[in-house]
Amino acid sequence: MNKGLNKVMIIGWVDGTPEVRHTPNGRPVASFSVGTSRSWISTEGAKHEETEWFNVVAWGNLAELSKKRLSRGHKVYIEGRLQTRSWEDSSGRRHFRTEVVAQDLIALNDYEE
Repeated sequence: MNKGLNKVMIIGWVDGTPEVRHTPNGRPVASFSVGTSRSWISTEGAKHEETEWFNVVAWGNLAELSKKRLSRGHKVYIEGRLQTRSWEDSSGRRHFRTEVVAQDLIALNDYEE
């Protein structure tokens, strides 16, 4: 079997308003960041907290949904896959960016009271 698995599920908070652009053929694409936090107590009893930030890309209807339903501080569930892009800048330096390409998105603020 030559099949692999690339699946990501995160629940976190949106940082800023999703930025929506359109491809030359008119397909909408949104990009935004989602932060997930975790906390723990060390063996010495010190409390620690850490936030991990994810770059999210949503296409088509999910892009429109994110534009309509998400803004800074909103809680969101994202399910998708990881994708790493690379490019070279004008000075020849290579850059990399890993993103979650959303395949499902649920605005969780709609379900909280």
